[in-house]
Parts: sequence; C-alpha cells; structure tokens
Amino acid sequence: MQSVTEVGKTAKDYDINVPKKGLLKRFTRYYRPYRKTFFFDMLCSFLLAVSGLLYPILSRYTLNTFIPNGMLKELLLACAVLLGVYFLRAFFKYCINYYGHVMGVNMQADMRSELFRHLEGLPYSFYDNNETGQLMTRMTNDLFDVAELAHHGPENIFITSFMTIGAFAYLCTINWKLSLIIFAFLPLLFLIAWVSRKQMTKAFQKSREEVGGINATLENSIAGIRVTKAYANGEHEQERFEKNNQGYVKARSKAYKAMGAFFANMGFVSELYNVIVLVAGGLFCIYDAENFDYADLVAFMISINLFISPIQTLIAFFEQLQDGITGFKRFVAIIDVPVEKDAEDAEDIENPKGDLRFENVTFAYNEKRDILKNVSFEIPSGKTYAFVGASGGGKTTICHLIPKFYDIKEGMIYIDDKPVSKITNSSLRQSIGIVQQDVFLFTGTFRENIAYGKLDASEEEIIEAAKRANIHDYIVSLPDGYDTQIGERGIKLSGGQKQRLSIARVFLKNPSILILDEATSALDNTTEALIQRSLFELCKGRTTLIVAHRLSTIRSADRIFVIDRGEIKEEGTHDELMAKDGTYKSLYESQFADLEAFDFSNYSSIS
Repeated sequence: MQSVTEVGKTAKDYDINVPKKGLLKRFTRYYRPYRKTFFFDMLCSFLLAVSGLLYPILSRYTLNTFIPNGMLKELLLACAVLLGVYFLRAFFKYCINYYGHVMGVNMQADMRSELFRHLEGLPYSFYDNNETGQLMTRMTNDLFDVAELAHHGPENIFITSFMTIGAFAYLCTINWKLSLIIFAFLPLLFLIAWVSRKQMTKAFQKSREEVGGINATLENSIAGIRVTKAYANGEHEQERFEKNNQGYVKARSKAYKAMGAFFANMGFVSELYNVIVLVAGGLFCIYDAENFDYADLVAFMISINLFISPIQTLIAFFEQLQDGITGFKRFVAIIDVPVEKDAEDAEDIENPKGDLRFENVTFAYNEKRDILKNVSFEIPSGKTYAFVGASGGGKTTICHLIPKFYDIKEGMIYIDDKPVSKITNSSLRQSIGIVQQDVFLFTGTFRENIAYGKLDASEEEIIEAAKRANIHDYIVSLPDGYDTQIGERGIKLSGGQKQRLSIARVFLKNPSILILDEATSALDNTTEALIQRSLFELCKGRTTLIVAHRLSTIRSADRIFVIDRGEIKEEGTHDELMAKDGTYKSLYESQFADLEAFDFSNYSSIS
C-alpha cells in the first residue's frame, strides 16, 4: 500500500534519491538485445584505432630509411598501402556511424517503451503532483541523450583507451625516457576532470529541469490557447513562458561556464604536451644525439598527436557523457517509482452484482488532514444513491476510492462482500463505469473513442452504444460518419456531444457499477435534459452513485447522502431529508431561492 508521504512526491523528489551504485549494470542491460551489433561496432572501432597507428609508423620508417636511401619504389608502395588503409578507415567510420546510431535508436525505443509502460502503471496520485511537460522531457530529450551516450560512449572509451595505450607503447620504441615524461602529466589531466565533474553534473541537471519547465508551460499554454484568446491574455502567457525560458538560459549558462572552465583547463594541459616534447626532445637531440636524432624528434612530434588526439576526443565526449548520465538518472528516477500492484491473494471479479459497502473508511491525501472520516454506507445492487454537499466535502474522493485510484488509510470497501484489496485492479475497474464533468476524448474518430470502452467491439456494438447514448443520428449526418475526426480532445464537438460520446463509451463497457461525477453540471438546462435521458437509460440495472450540485437532478434517487467535511451528516430520500429541515433542505431551498431572487428584468432587451 502506498504511504501517505508517497502521495505528495514529485519526480524531482525521486531524482534526489537515485542510487549511484548499480547504474552502470542497469544501463548495460539495454545492450543485450543488440549484442551482435554492439560487438561489430566495437570491432570496427578497434580496427579504426589500430589503423590510426600506421601513419606515424610509416612516416618514421620513411624518414629514417626510404628517403635517406632513395628507395622510391618502397616509398610509393608504402603510400599505396596507406591509401588502402584510408579506404578501409572510411568503411569502418561508415559502419560505426550507421550501425552504432541504429543500435542507439533501438535502445532509446526500448527505454521509451519501458518508461511509457511504467507510466501507465503508476498510481493516480503520481499524476496529481507531476506536470505533463516534465514527464514528456524525460521521455524525449533525456532519452535522446541517453541513446547518444549508448552509441558513442563505448566507442569513445574503447578507442581513446586503445589509442592512448598503443600510442604510448609506440612512443616508447622511439624514446622511452621522453615517453615517460609525457605520461607523467596524465594525472594532472585526470585530476582536473575529477574536480570539474561534480560542478558540471549539478549544472546540467538544473538545465534539464528548466527544459522540463519550458515544456510544461508550453503544453499548458497550447492546451488552454482558447481560454487565453478569450481573455486576451496573450502577453501574460508570453511573460510566463519567458520566465521559464530565461530560467533555462540562466541554468544553461552556468552549465556552459562550468564546461568552459573544464575545456579550457583540459585543452591547456593537452597543448602543453607539444611544448614538453619540443623542449625535452630538443635536449635529448643536443645531449644524447647518438640515441635520439632529428628524424626521431620529427617522428615523435608526429606521433604525439596519437597520444593527444584520444585525450581531446575524451574532452569533447565529456559533455555528452554528462548529458547521458543525467538523462539516465532522470529515467531511472521514474522507473523506480513504485507502480500499482495487486495483492498476492487478489483475484479477478467477474460479472459482479454491484453490492457496494463502505465500512469505517478514512482517507487522507497527505498527513495534515483527513478528507474522509470513518465513512460507512451500503448501496444494494441496482440502486441509485446520490451524494451532495459543499465543494471539498469528500464526494468525488468517495468516487475515486471505489476503483482504487487511491489507497485508503483505514477501513475497507467491499463489492459483493469481497474487499476491494482482494480484487485485481484491472477486473475491478472493468466493472466500474465513470462519467465525469470534464470529459476526456482522445484525438481520433467517433468510432475510436466509443470503442475505447471495449477495444474488441464489433461495428454493431459501437452503433448500438451510440444509439443508446442518443448520438448516433448526429454521427451519421456527418460526411464521414463514424470515421469523422473529432479534433484534439474533441474540440470540434459541443459540450453535450462530448458528454454523449463519453456515455456511449460506458454503454459499450457495460459495467456493473456506474459513477456519475457532476456529469451534467457544465451543461445548459436544455442540453442537460437531453443528456439525462441517456443517463437514465445508462443507470438501468446498475448500482449507481451520483455526485451532483444541482439537487433537482437527484430527487428521484433511492437514497441521498449529505457529505460535509468528510462525514455523512444526513441520509434518506428526498422527501425524508426535506422533512428533517436540516442541511439538505437548506441546500435545496437556497438553489431555488437564488434563482427566484435573481432579477431577469435587466436582461429583457437581450434578443
């Protein structure tokens, strides 16, 4: 069961607690499906590194032997061999870039699929505290950087390691004393890298968070563009966006400042090698001419690039390494968030009658305040019960606890006398239909949105559900009928059409328990009357819970509960509650009193 303290956690909170140990092992397991491609990529990298040693070796031999002895034929043959090697190097580079990137993209796709599957399994509470834009950043930007690391990381580490060792070994064959002097400066390079790493990691992490903030603001602003235009608040939205945008610039500037210092220091040390070779090599030529001459010095100066080049590659790779590590940590942070799990002894519930019972249920979203306090009631199968009361009293929370969107703090909920904790989430939710005030429709066609209630539904079942929801006639009047695109979140539809489409979806699902959470409160009276007919048809034979502010819509309910501050204050039929002269009667009369007291005469001129 998820603890109360877990409910309020955001993705950033999980980022802090990502374990450092085991990250490499977790990362390398994504290579397993692509082992052949990986080893082929490494083979090409190895051959590319080995072939890179050929030029300085041939150069030294040419300077010491071929040119002084006028061996033209051997010189031309060496150049021909070198040209052939360069053709092979071009082929190796092609393979590394093509197959390596394909491997990285496939690994990225695997991680994205795993992350999406994991997001689908996370509890309802996770989405209460995390913005869509932040999660999208982890799904796209972060995983792109991880894929780049997956491809370039092993190659760069392998090539730089081999080239560094190979170059050092070759330099020793020219002059081991001078080689040791060069090698002695390597610890300085690694010391600078180690000192700069922490600062860079922190800076890049912050810039990632700012990118998530930009995406969150952008997603929110685009989704609400019609409200923005209606209120002429374009400048306000621009200011909000610019705030996040400038935050990103500031965070990225700090990252580049840390990176700039790192590159400058590392570059200085790398270029220092040229000075060391020139000074030390000159001294050896002057004082040890028998063992070290100008040809050796020239060969050494050419070969030193073999030693410096992989170090420079490592420097250029370090930013990508930081991005990839940061991205993978953010990926792992979400993957490690516990998903919803069924109890070990949970079983599927098939075709439940719909008897529903709350027994001393207490619930809290956080540790500060209980939203529901010791709530108990029972709804017999097929009956319609309504829940009324002031906003924030706990009515919608009751609806969310039935399908186990949240775990209760104390007490138990039963369906057909079976605790919901002993019922699998999928079978429980398949038995429950929910119609809410804020209807969510997917981008697609009428057919696709209705069929969401039963993915394997036949065409006849979809049409029958649409007819029962009183939207079939409208759909067939359109040129493309059921294949008509409804736009993003059904933007092309009216409020009533959206609601009827959602009702058709529930008809197709055919649940035993129905929850109507303010299903018609956002509609005008005429549209509400039409929708009520569909809802009346939908409620037949089902256990129904109705949450409503318009008390006129629930007068015929079998029983009405008045919820106030998480407790049931009154219960009974409409007539019984009116006779009690309590909270319900006050609520009911205040709605009609407000309507009667409103002076419509001022609006008589409106046509």
